[in-house]
Amino acid sequence: MPVEPADAVEERLPAARLVPLALQHVLVMYAGAVAVPLIVGRALGLPSEDVAFLISADLFACGLATLIQSAGFPGVGIRLPVMMGVTFASVGPMLSMAATPGVGLLGIYGSVIAAGLFGFLVAPYVSRLLPLFPPVVTGTIILVIGISLMRVGINWAGGGQPTITRIVDGMPATVPNPAYAQPGGLGIAFVVLLTILALIRWGRGFLANVAVLAGIVAGSVLAACLGLMHVEKVAAAAWFAPVLPFHFGWPQFHLVPVATMCVVMIVVMIESTGMFLALGEITGRPVSRADLARGLRADGLGTLVGGVFNTFPYTSFSQNVGLVGVTGVRSRFVTVAGGVVMLALGLLPKMAALVEAVPQVVLGGAGLVMFGMVAATGARILTAVDFRGRPKNQFVVAVAVGFGLIPLVAPTFFRNLPHALHPLLESGILLASIAAVLLNAFFNGVGSAERAGREASAAAAAVEHV
Repeated sequence: MPVEPADAVEERLPAARLVPLALQHVLVMYAGAVAVPLIVGRALGLPSEDVAFLISADLFACGLATLIQSAGFPGVGIRLPVMMGVTFASVGPMLSMAATPGVGLLGIYGSVIAAGLFGFLVAPYVSRLLPLFPPVVTGTIILVIGISLMRVGINWAGGGQPTITRIVDGMPATVPNPAYAQPGGLGIAFVVLLTILALIRWGRGFLANVAVLAGIVAGSVLAACLGLMHVEKVAAAAWFAPVLPFHFGWPQFHLVPVATMCVVMIVVMIESTGMFLALGEITGRPVSRADLARGLRADGLGTLVGGVFNTFPYTSFSQNVGLVGVTGVRSRFVTVAGGVVMLALGLLPKMAALVEAVPQVVLGGAGLVMFGMVAATGARILTAVDFRGRPKNQFVVAVAVGFGLIPLVAPTFFRNLPHALHPLLESGILLASIAAVLLNAFFNGVGSAERAGREASAAAAAVEHV
């Protein structure tokens, strides 16, 4: 008997299906998960063994935060297929803290712990904003999430960033990355893309579900044959290393860093609201105010856990939302298993090094499919919006998408505004969310929670049957 959409979230899969699907989620998020500790560790000038520990701690805390969110506890956790990872919204503020005398790594951890506690406490109040997110707002935000992520997927396919920082005449300078968009790497990304599309087109059952994993494996084999996949770090890595709380010392609490990280936490919670609503549409389980409160509370608790275990603020990873849409597998127990895999990777540096060896170009071929699926979900939600009877809805979508694209097409657009505002202005998702909510309230007013629930259910039905 086929599983109904609402029950699919609670479906318990056999281990033979569960493990590959969980590994697929881990591979999709791995590059993003390790990027932040690498950036912060290098900015602080930490020795290589401490940077390696930051990565292991991050993977371990990723697993804990994912279990909190997907498995859930009383009053905590959205209980949808969510993978948690360090938010990139925190990178800029943490780099500023790293450069501030007297703050350093311990000051960063103090601000993360305080922000996590703040997020946990304010989650019920933020969840009351749910009536501000009817389908015209939700669809617009999810569309912008997908479009914004395409830059990540495209750069993955290119093998990194188009520019890099090098020391020129004793000074740091931004120069073109000579390894970016090389024909060999682009060819591997294209092979991964073709493999995924072929399996989606002709694969059946479980093989179609793991199309992304199969594409990544095929791309990794090809990269290894071409000498582009290096496993030297695997041999050098240890088999087991514990991750203990407060490895670097007791955290320090400074007023300005704490206040800054609390602002970042608000950004994270608004972005998470969009992610949760997207997952609700994809899985056919509309998100209620109570669900949203539990999910946002888990963001806060996950961030607090991150600070205790020597890492950084956590949020739901949007690339994994796209993967749920690609595979059609809606069971939250897949991401629960993914959380267990992340825990194991944090404790087993050798296995973590093996996963890290997968070249970014391989992930790029998969990213184009997954991130495009997020944008497609937003577009499908917008098909349930009444544009004929309420033509002003078009302006909500048009202007909000424009705001959401500002950081994508013009990264320096806000450079002359106060630096303290940059965490808010550098997130296209946040700009689109604020613009869509305000424009919808201006043109359509603010409805009740009941009306928002009815509209969300109608949008979910549209997504299910398009």
